[in-house]
Amino acid sequence: MVRLVLVLGDQLTPDIAALRAADKAHDMVVMAEVMGEGTSVPHHPQKIALILSAMRKFAVWLREKGWQVAYSRLDDPENSQSIQGEILRRASETGAVEVLATKPGEWRLVAALQDIPLPVRVLEDDRFLCSEAEFAAWAGGRKQLRMEWFYRDMRRKTGLLMEGDQPAGGQWNFDHDNRKPAKADLLRPRPSDFATDAIVEEVLDLVEKRFDRFGRLRPFRWATDRAGALAALAEFVADRLPRFGEEQDAMLEGEPFLSHALLSPYLNLGLLSPMEVCRAVEDAWKAGRVPLAAAEGFIRQIIGWREYVRGIWGLRGPDYLQGNALGHDRKLPPVYWGGETRMACMKAAVGQTRDLAYAHHIQRLMVTGNFALLVGVDPAEVHEWYLSVYIDAFEWVEAPNTLGMSQFADGGLLGSKPYVSSGAYIDRMSDHCGACHYRVKEKTGERACPFNLLYWHFLDRHRDRFRPNPRMAQMYRVWDNMAADHRARVLAGAGAVLARLETGEVV
Repeated sequence: MVRLVLVLGDQLTPDIAALRAADKAHDMVVMAEVMGEGTSVPHHPQKIALILSAMRKFAVWLREKGWQVAYSRLDDPENSQSIQGEILRRASETGAVEVLATKPGEWRLVAALQDIPLPVRVLEDDRFLCSEAEFAAWAGGRKQLRMEWFYRDMRRKTGLLMEGDQPAGGQWNFDHDNRKPAKADLLRPRPSDFATDAIVEEVLDLVEKRFDRFGRLRPFRWATDRAGALAALAEFVADRLPRFGEEQDAMLEGEPFLSHALLSPYLNLGLLSPMEVCRAVEDAWKAGRVPLAAAEGFIRQIIGWREYVRGIWGLRGPDYLQGNALGHDRKLPPVYWGGETRMACMKAAVGQTRDLAYAHHIQRLMVTGNFALLVGVDPAEVHEWYLSVYIDAFEWVEAPNTLGMSQFADGGLLGSKPYVSSGAYIDRMSDHCGACHYRVKEKTGERACPFNLLYWHFLDRHRDRFRPNPRMAQMYRVWDNMAADHRARVLAGAGAVLARLETGEVV
């Protein structure tokens, strides 16, 4: 009896659970490029191109390894343009009686598999280092699900950067050595661009014809197979990892990559595994090629934060996507889709996103995310934007980062306080403010940085919720100690910014 083995576009791993459970001699792998996935949100064209190119190359690899693969191309006239439709089409062709699938990383697709009128055996995605059951057990009974405590348990579990039962260097976290403002005069090795080949060029032409979206498709710089992903990992460890820690929160005009890894697309597609990436970093530290602070800062992002947000996604289920604890309901401003702005930091972050389908975590959290939160944008719209425009964005990782960390839409489950700041933080961590239309040092008036005005407006309108928070009490004391007329000018200035956004004027 033939079984169908579904492999999705972010499951391009040779030992993915569904393939391990299958019989190469009898079962058929189903892979499908469908408009239903390409249009679920308005994905960046480079994201679509990466996924389709990597899928086509993975299908070639599977066939070389002896698998039967039924592959549906986007422009196949018989293509039903949905995952469910393609499974049923292949079942009709083969007489298949069961479907093997690895759990998707999007609740919409989990539900879609449940609606297929065939037996579907959904297996846990065990590419993660912490299973959903393990995370649920860790979370059970805890009043606060703080990532730092989870991260320490993951260090113990994996043995990464451990000396016996103690952390290497005598401490778990080296943040005090990391996250420094970047220096503009340093020469930085730029990540290599990967040359396109015939498969990628064919996909690029297809995407160009089928998807008219926000974002530039060319030049396309990403690796599209495991060999390229491994090359990207080796290059990062050799060239940029030594400075990764200290520069990870910095922003510089004309330096979109700084010392970041740019490995998340390959991890999230399954072309790299989390442990092989972390072992490569740990080995570089053991060999004396990188500082412990840099290695620890990177590994924390993988076994700490990445595993943690996936655990939150699985634990809270699809209802998590509906969170809006602060009751925000404004529309996403046009600047997020490339509209004109006088704000240098927003222009840089959105422009980079348009051109590269990439921006690093501080640009996402403390520029575009911070602005959306201060303005009061409906978190569902913010979530859809992040899921759309970033090449590494898949729901399991994007939704907790956006709805929890960035927008506080989960009411503090993921973070103990909202990530909001005035322009001072952006000025400290970037060089954007020097050439900006607005003046970051000005607190009121026409040229005052909108972040300065909106920050206090946010605190003022959410006073009842956040004033009792010990981590925010100091800022409320600062606000309360300001002269009444100054507070009135700040709130009036913020109101003017919000009014301009409402009427579509340039901010």
